[in-house]
Amino acid sequence: MPQILPLVAPGSPGAELVVGQDGAAVRRTVLPGGVRVLTEHMPGLRSATVGAWVGVGSRDETSGHFGSTHFLEHLLFKGTARRSAMDIAEAFDAVGGEANAATGKEHTCYYARVLDTDVPMAVDVIADMVTSARLDGDELETERGVILEELAMNDDDPSDVAHEQFATAVFGDTPLGRPIGGTPHAIRTVPRAAVWDHYREHYRPETLVVTAAGGVDHDALCAQVEAALAAGGWDLAPGAVPAARRAAGVPGPAAAGVELTVRRSTEQANVIVGGTCLNATDDRRFVLSVLNAALGGGMSSRLFQEIREKRGLAYSTYSFASAHAETGLFGLYAGCTPARVDEVTALMVVELERMADEPMGAAELSRSIGQLCGGLVLGMEDTGSRMSRLGKAELVHGQLLDVDESLARIRAVTAGEVQELAAELAAAPRSVVRVGPFGD
Repeated sequence: MPQILPLVAPGSPGAELVVGQDGAAVRRTVLPGGVRVLTEHMPGLRSATVGAWVGVGSRDETSGHFGSTHFLEHLLFKGTARRSAMDIAEAFDAVGGEANAATGKEHTCYYARVLDTDVPMAVDVIADMVTSARLDGDELETERGVILEELAMNDDDPSDVAHEQFATAVFGDTPLGRPIGGTPHAIRTVPRAAVWDHYREHYRPETLVVTAAGGVDHDALCAQVEAALAAGGWDLAPGAVPAARRAAGVPGPAAAGVELTVRRSTEQANVIVGGTCLNATDDRRFVLSVLNAALGGGMSSRLFQEIREKRGLAYSTYSFASAHAETGLFGLYAGCTPARVDEVTALMVVELERMADEPMGAAELSRSIGQLCGGLVLGMEDTGSRMSRLGKAELVHGQLLDVDESLARIRAVTAGEVQELAAELAAAPRSVVRVGPFGD
């Protein structure tokens, strides 16, 4: 029977055990200091993925601190009072594990995938990084160069440029419009003191969420996390309340559509058209998933069939959506010959408007739902996906839907709901970003 693990009150000490049909058990505990721990035990697995989430992203940076969030993602691997950067790297390499981190606009996650017997080591190393990063000045200067090279690499990829510029075009001069990784100017100029202040302000017990999935024992993990954080010097005060989830908020008035052309000496042009969309907690996100699958989510999608298969105008074309606390982003992408950009852009818009004007047929609806359901189930066979799902449930949604409940909500989507949402998206202000060998 489908189940929902309620996570509405961040300060609640725990949550009831939820067991899925595959025997996976989800538990949640709030430790002293307000640290939240969520686990999903998956019977029979000899590996686990552990993640430490901090509910701060690039949108939370203040003037003078721009780029600090991404800087910290790099610097936490560069050494602590107990470990050098080599010690951290060797700890995971010695057991065949993998460690990495990811920065978003609203959260940052440090994670590792290891054998179940090496979970205590992974917890100790990650907790050491989170609590006791030195942010050494020389290491910071070295990493400044590394991050600038990373930004330069991204700038050499025209599709990355298109997506980054599209977010800026839609959200404008707002925190959501800034690039996650920071600009080259921000990375060159942000001082160590600003990065240190950002670290001390946001990396605290009440903001930390630890999630793990795979061969993990919940009680043992809670004990390991508490011991590791205490060893790092954090004050784990009894009764402390976790930080509140980011408020959904009310989006401001939609900005007028923007047209932006970025010149790059490439053989192909990249174009994205779209605008704002649903926020992360909108119940219609399941409708959006079905719409996205039908419009540009696979080889049978409308964009792929019309633009690539029938007309041969592009190799890659798809639709995408991302969500934030108060708003979201929806776009249609294609890479094509520069001379065909206007034609391809018009065709993408036509397909969106056709979804708004005509309800999906039963076969297309069934196919799109089947694609989503199959992808969801296949994705749940990976411990990293389950670890990530727990983190987003705690930080964003306030509840965890088990697989059966998620499948039920996807299967409940109707053609009328898809058409209604498509009409809303088609009527929204529309921005267009083109990247390619265009003249002034």
